[in-house]
Amino acid sequence: MHIFLYGPPGSGKSTIGRIVSRNLKLPFIDLDRVIETNAGMSIPQIMAQQGESAFRDLESAALRECCSPLPLGEGLGRRAELVEAVRESVIALGGGALLREENRQLAESKGKVVLLSAELKTLLERLNKDLERRPLLAGDLKTKLANLLEKRREHYGSFALEIQTDNNPAKQNAHLVQVILGRHRLSAMGEYDVIVGQVANLSYGNLVVTDENVAKHHLKKFNIEKSIIIPAGEEHKNLETVSRLWKAFLENGLDRKSTIIALGGGVIGDLAGFAASTYMRGIDWIAVPTTLLAMVDASIGGKTGFDLPEGKNLIGSFHPPRLVLADPSLLRTLSDRDLRSGMAEVVKHGIIADPELFAWCSNGMDWVKNNLEDVVKRAMAVKIKIIEEDPYEKGIRAALNLGHTVGHAVELVSGFKLSHGESVSIGMVVEAKYAVSEGRAVQGSDEAIESTLSKLGLPTRIPDGVSHEAIIRAMRVDKKKNAKSIRFALPVEIGKVELVDVTNLEEVL
Repeated sequence: MHIFLYGPPGSGKSTIGRIVSRNLKLPFIDLDRVIETNAGMSIPQIMAQQGESAFRDLESAALRECCSPLPLGEGLGRRAELVEAVRESVIALGGGALLREENRQLAESKGKVVLLSAELKTLLERLNKDLERRPLLAGDLKTKLANLLEKRREHYGSFALEIQTDNNPAKQNAHLVQVILGRHRLSAMGEYDVIVGQVANLSYGNLVVTDENVAKHHLKKFNIEKSIIIPAGEEHKNLETVSRLWKAFLENGLDRKSTIIALGGGVIGDLAGFAASTYMRGIDWIAVPTTLLAMVDASIGGKTGFDLPEGKNLIGSFHPPRLVLADPSLLRTLSDRDLRSGMAEVVKHGIIADPELFAWCSNGMDWVKNNLEDVVKRAMAVKIKIIEEDPYEKGIRAALNLGHTVGHAVELVSGFKLSHGESVSIGMVVEAKYAVSEGRAVQGSDEAIESTLSKLGLPTRIPDGVSHEAIIRAMRVDKKKNAKSIRFALPVEIGKVELVDVTNLEEVL
């Protein structure tokens, strides 16, 4: 599916489009340049010699070319710019390219249209530097541009996906385009795509690994004959299950060129990913997360592994998937408890780096359910940005452990009666209150975190009867320990986390 960037003159379509294309490793096409190549003259010349109506005809023809596969042998000579248009591209459209209804229908059937907008003042500042190529604005620029914007106001306002490009550098606006589309290509730990899309588009893989609960709802959506179904639950995230997967890979004839699909939550992703990382010294795998927690956190970053009786994820490896395909429609089969559990990780990402996402969470579960795809895209983007900066957790990536140092221990000591997300929710509140008590955090930030989690129906207190001594012992075994202290990711304000080494764990609890 193509990515179309649209909007008024000066909104940054070409500049932002080139950055998005580089980030996603996709071809970039500037529709105006294609028109000029096909016509053999510049747009000002076309307008002067043939008029706007003829230009619009050429524009429609160029758009059809970009959206249609080229016959074998074409795409050479003057049409070289279209060689790669047979596959997904980033396409910058002219400011009026979708005024014709047939053009709009074509673009929306072949991809996603993102409208780039800006205030009149911003557009004027940009256009004053590049007027010679814009014949429709020749003369009194301010008056003509204002009239054009007013004329197209309803048209531009009818597009659902919009980015306001004022006051942001082009690189940040390109990132916002990717966030709103749910499209990323990671490269810090091997290159792979993260896409919010439909599993119906996934057409390859040799074997599906899933659990008994997920299989009932989603396995039939894959046209892959071979599958292995394991018991559901964290208690099965152990070496015995990994060994079972290795044997299944052998029995199904998988070799070093094979690809497995991990269909499920974080447990399935961790187990299947670890088994893939070690089978024949590593084979490819695709993550298709089916829980909110897995979509926004567990499936991204390349961490795989399994538990020991002494603690979670004590054995593991870094082995990123070739693709993460997150389909929000799969979340419809989740129980309310599982959906709420996933929201703990969303809140965590808001606390770490996205105050607006945190504010969304404070609206409660009804609002979240009505805006689930946007929540998924926004929360995924936080983790992706962090792990690209620090793929192997040498520094800032440790911020993602917010709530997990206490949370993992609470989860283990509860005998997994508390889910991962419920435990992390408790952990975030404990750690936030500790940060305030130590004078490291803004007063009231702990109350804001506790209130937001409560509105989502998540627990915020360690349950009665859960031993604090056992929690402390579990924290000391946790993988984040060092010789003298344990590193905590403490929330100092909404949108900022500080890494702190703590020696007195009793004070935390």
